[in-house]
Amino acid sequence: MKNKEIDAIIFDLDGTLWSAVDSCLKATSLVKKEHSDITRDVTKEQVESAMGKTSEEIINIYYGYLPREKGEEYANEAFNKNVDNLLKEGGTLYPNTRETIIKLSKKYKLFIVSNCVKGYIESFLNTSGLKDYFSDYESYGRTLLSKGKNIKLVIERNNLKNPIYVGDTKGDMEASKIAGIPFVYASYGFGKVDKYDYKIADISELLDL
Repeated sequence: MKNKEIDAIIFDLDGTLWSAVDSCLKATSLVKKEHSDITRDVTKEQVESAMGKTSEEIINIYYGYLPREKGEEYANEAFNKNVDNLLKEGGTLYPNTRETIIKLSKKYKLFIVSNCVKGYIESFLNTSGLKDYFSDYESYGRTLLSKGKNIKLVIERNNLKNPIYVGDTKGDMEASKIAGIPFVYASYGFGKVDKYDYKIADISELLDL
């Protein structure tokens, strides 16, 4: 991949730029304490498997054994508590993320597109100290659109010519395909992906891709 061919890099968030697993576990634990009909703890494995998925899919993973209406209610409570916590404490940046983003921003326009609730990407931007290095972002929580359509939206409104998408799940790969752009698989994240255009084991590898 020649650097001159790329004009922008669009990133997934969870599993690509940071991990918010601990915050998610804390949020679901608090919700469980408030509702007696929640009889099962949400596990670390469930949280990790839910990363990158839509709200509907996460409801099934967390509270699929409950009536749908209750599952939606409790999942929304957990989402809100998670965002509140992340706005205060942030998540855990992956190694080399900060310095890599700063270096990449000198050559490319940077963006974030994630299947998250409103306020989630904002919490990353505000707590990571990296807000000034990203030109735009979009989420399911703001548009209610799929990740592929949100990637297209960011491409169109920023007039991007040759962007790439960096993510860690099969859903990210499929979203890239829908948007018609190359997919870079972040193998250090939560997902397992067999088809990709490029693969990185550390975010810093983007500097040499």
